[in-house]
Amino acid sequence: MSATLSSPATVDAPVADRTPISSRPLLTMMASWREQGWLRRLDTAFARFLVDLSPTAPDALVLAAALVVHMEGRGHSCLRLDELLRDPQAVLGWPPEPAAALRIALDSLPGDADVWIATFQTSPLVGSDDGAPRSTSIDGHPPLMLRGHALYLRRYWEDERRVAAQVDARSRSVLPVDPVMVRMWLDRLFPADANASPDSEADIDWQKAACAVALRSKLSILTGGPGTGKTYTAARLLALLYAVDPAPERLRIALAAPTGKAAARLKQAIEISLTELQDRLGDSLSLGTLAAHIGAARTLHALLGARPDTRAFGFDAAHPLDVDVVIVDEASMIHLEMMAALFEALPTQARVILLGDKDQLASVEAGAVLGDLCRHAEHGLYRLSTAAYVEAASGQHIPAAYMGDGPPLAQQTVMLRASKRFGGAIGQLALAANRGDSAAAEALLRDNSSPAVAWIDGGSASTAVRLALQGRDAAGEAGGVDDAVGAYGGYGVYLTALQARPRGDEAPAHAGWTLAVLRAFERFRVLCAVREGEWGAMGLNQAIERALVAEGRLTKAGEWYEGRPVIVTRNDAGLGVFNGDIGITLKPAAKGAPLRAYFLDGESVRSVAVSRLAHVETAFAMTVHKSQGSEFAHTALVLPREPSRVLTRELVYTGITRARDAFTLVTGRAASLADALAHPTHRASGLLERLAPDEGGPPRAPEKQRTR
Repeated sequence: MSATLSSPATVDAPVADRTPISSRPLLTMMASWREQGWLRRLDTAFARFLVDLSPTAPDALVLAAALVVHMEGRGHSCLRLDELLRDPQAVLGWPPEPAAALRIALDSLPGDADVWIATFQTSPLVGSDDGAPRSTSIDGHPPLMLRGHALYLRRYWEDERRVAAQVDARSRSVLPVDPVMVRMWLDRLFPADANASPDSEADIDWQKAACAVALRSKLSILTGGPGTGKTYTAARLLALLYAVDPAPERLRIALAAPTGKAAARLKQAIEISLTELQDRLGDSLSLGTLAAHIGAARTLHALLGARPDTRAFGFDAAHPLDVDVVIVDEASMIHLEMMAALFEALPTQARVILLGDKDQLASVEAGAVLGDLCRHAEHGLYRLSTAAYVEAASGQHIPAAYMGDGPPLAQQTVMLRASKRFGGAIGQLALAANRGDSAAAEALLRDNSSPAVAWIDGGSASTAVRLALQGRDAAGEAGGVDDAVGAYGGYGVYLTALQARPRGDEAPAHAGWTLAVLRAFERFRVLCAVREGEWGAMGLNQAIERALVAEGRLTKAGEWYEGRPVIVTRNDAGLGVFNGDIGITLKPAAKGAPLRAYFLDGESVRSVAVSRLAHVETAFAMTVHKSQGSEFAHTALVLPREPSRVLTRELVYTGITRARDAFTLVTGRAASLADALAHPTHRASGLLERLAPDEGGPPRAPEKQRTR
């Protein structure tokens, strides 16, 4: 169906000669776009809603409103009107046919971005940062907001404003610190490496420097790739806080993450680090008492007091959290609305430490907050005063390459640059993917001397199924997978553990078996770029399940069966399960008892009756988004044959970095990898611009380093 609104001659005519589209034809046109899958029902419904509120709303505003909602559904917090009018294809990434239809529609509307903005500012549907009153029928609040060339849904404009205000205030708040005492404790928490070369600029201990930086701020950000020691550093920061506080027993500490899996891993990592530190420090610091102050790690939803059937949380600015220190892991997954809620719920005096990999996928919901806040983290941009403090408090000299006239936020941000765990071929592959170097990535994947990585290209989606079942090359037409990669296994280890169910109904034996099955399942995972279709998580889950049943390795008599892996898709605090939790369905020890889903909780196991789990999906395969916060011995990343806008550099990088020992790429089209690496994610946001003027500018070198 053609969406052309005028003849080619009209399209090419001067703007002044074009006839604006009336609202009714415009809505009819957008309805046809919806029928063809270019827009969502929600997008066009919002446009109709605005026309109902204000029948005289200009056509440009009605169209822009639909696109704002459309972009929000793709993770953007705003729509840049200047960019939309300059290059709609670059903004929306639509296929040629809808892109051409949109271009015709835009060209049929009068004016450039400045004219649109001037027109929008007169509408009662649009508010702005100037606070000028608007007359609308929505509780006195306009549904849309303008800031510069950016058009927002009001909710995201408000969330962005709240986050920016909190970041600005907290990053400028410098707390008093005794550098001499801090240096004494940091030297004990980070003993010197006898093999280090102290005169080398590359040998700065960024972990040690990060503790010094975080100690004097109400907001600190610690970013870095896998294995760079973010949680290791956080544990030492907690020990440092405990050591220098005049009344350490009063410290109220909370650990949190976006998912239950990530929260459990954070807690476990902190506990392991504190135990190791206690052994080293002896009786000079009671880290056991510190551990008792920490309590259980929780999801952000649980920490903030999520309530059913409302977006509001139990804790907010009027009812702040009872905490002094909050450490949040996997912060790249935190969307704009959640980050605003977290900051609002923090007491004024509390410290918040955000940990995360700025290069990972952002949340599926609107906003890429950590990516925005860490925009210049790689450059450092530390001021002379920051460098002097870091050297006095930690003995670390910041290299000249990382000095600059950076904003206050840069002084509270540290990027860890050396991976102590994540090296070899997988580490090199991740680095190549992160910089968009497809040639280097392909060379590593095709290098038979690197058995930890492999590439199966040109097969069907059934290739991933056979890999999952056997863990080695069974693809025939798809090319080879080195046996060393296969040695890490697909789901074979988990299936073997499942068959080793102990005889009898003794609870201890059953508990040990359950733990073994859960750990075995965590060794391997199929990760998908998309959710739907043959190459998507849903299609592969069904295919893997059918294959295992056909081989007699699982017995399925209904939706629930022993051995079924499930992933929770909705938080349920009452059951103690949260979005992203992964469990295995097993029979309890008692004979005849109904099936239960068992979940790892650190080193222990908890279970829930399957009859109470209404929001779960089978989890042999899962999307890369759902895998964040997890790690598997062997990861198989599946990229579909068909081009898709979800295939991005960040998706591939995140998939690679879920693998610890082995990584296998499965593609139906060789170009899928290069296409993905050539498309870094860009999410429209005004967060940095909302910060104080010296927060949002480009990186600035110190005066002595500037050149003409």
